[in-house]
Amino acid sequence: MDTTRGSSEADEKKGGLPISKHPGFNRESDFMVDGWRVFKIMAEFVSGFETMSDAGPAVTVFGSTRVLSGSPEYLLAEKLGSLLAAEGFAVITGGGPGVMEAANKGAQSAGGASIGFNIKLPNQQTPNRYIDQDKLVSFQYFFVRKVMFIKYAQAFIALPGGFGTLDEVSEAITLIQTGKSERFPVILMGKNYWSGFYRWIQDTMLHEKNFISAKDLEFIYLVDTPEEVIAIIKSFYPDGYTLNF
Repeated sequence: MDTTRGSSEADEKKGGLPISKHPGFNRESDFMVDGWRVFKIMAEFVSGFETMSDAGPAVTVFGSTRVLSGSPEYLLAEKLGSLLAAEGFAVITGGGPGVMEAANKGAQSAGGASIGFNIKLPNQQTPNRYIDQDKLVSFQYFFVRKVMFIKYAQAFIALPGGFGTLDEVSEAITLIQTGKSERFPVILMGKNYWSGFYRWIQDTMLHEKNFISAKDLEFIYLVDTPEEVIAIIKSFYPDGYTLNF
């Protein structure tokens, strides 16, 4: 019995019809749309590159959008943004509320560059008001936005957050692990929040399953204070800062 053919035919079908004959499928128009979409993607890259052309050394800060103003996480991110700016780093965030807003607020209050890479979502994430007017870029494509986050960051700092924060952290680690990016510190801020995740990586991924190498953890740090973050970044780059790719 040719199970491969049966599986292929099943995969081809949509709503009981082969995809090529489905009323919603138009090969010519769909591929034309994809062709024009390339130019939109290029425009987003160009906009991001131009915005960051004079930003200098930068640090990307992640964390939950659900953190409320005045909460411990918000105040921590605000202090972090302020100290980073005082050290001469531009502060990059995802441009939204919560931790992102707090980090932008801290950077701007300290007179540093406050940058926001906003993302257009179905529920429309509104850019926070602490982003410098000439340093706000809105993206439609997550993958373009991710390039911007990683290309210019001398460090990734992840405060407590959800799936989006985990996504950015794992993306950065993977690119460094595979050599697609230069090494930079990935700093998990808030030991109570991140220690279980880090312990699982060590105990299960590394020691039990051997799915990663010990050197894959050499650039990942757990800290509690903004001062520790500053010390790690400065010691990581004894010869100065460069772009990651």
